[in-house]
Amino acid sequence: VALKLMLEGPYDIATDKMRDDIRAAGQIPLTEPYTVIGFPQVSGGGGETINAAVLTTTGDNAIVDWVHVQLRSSTTPGTILATRCALVQRDGDVVDKDGVSPVSFQTGNGNYYVAVKHRNHLGAMTAAPVALTSTAIGIDLSAPGTAVYGTEARKPLNGRALLWAGNVLPDAVLSYIGLNNDRDPILQAIGGSIPTAESTVGYHREDVNMDGIIRYIGTNNDRDPILLNVGGSVPTTTRAEQLP
Repeated sequence: VALKLMLEGPYDIATDKMRDDIRAAGQIPLTEPYTVIGFPQVSGGGGETINAAVLTTTGDNAIVDWVHVQLRSSTTPGTILATRCALVQRDGDVVDKDGVSPVSFQTGNGNYYVAVKHRNHLGAMTAAPVALTSTAIGIDLSAPGTAVYGTEARKPLNGRALLWAGNVLPDAVLSYIGLNNDRDPILQAIGGSIPTAESTVGYHREDVNMDGIIRYIGTNNDRDPILLNVGGSVPTTTRAEQLP
């Protein structure tokens, strides 16, 4: 699958690319992060590792982060048949662990829904099954004209369709207040009591805008995108991931 997508968190309108701040800060792990946080791994997916040299590439092909790509049943799209942890570049291309090739799966030719998830963004999936073979098929989830499953599954911005940022808890729902909200973990990550504190250590889901720094208030904070993405004015509103 020659997949393309844009994550809202690191997306830069001025360049129409994503920033690679966490790569530049040396925060991207060499082993995929999705098994540890409970994402399902099927048919050979999971445990993917990369050579450190993959993270030395700069420019449009610089690595932004890991993503979790899924092939789902054409008849029961809630059933995941194969997974692969892959890498997304600044220009949106999703590549295999060598940092260059299209993503390949250990499954046979056939029709599959193609879905992608990220550790702190809501996922998205093709609106219909796609015929996949040994020749890579292009799927551009960053193009507004590419039909996807569900309603408002992506965020329109600057002529792009972005994956919604802010899913700090990997529960497939953006929420700003209430039980299991995505805002409180940000405050807890910087110490829990001083909202002006910051954290620059490690690779964290709480870093919603993926600039390498966790902030609760102030410029470029990680809390405001969650409120904006649930509506901006009614904090009790939620936004659910559009995957079956």
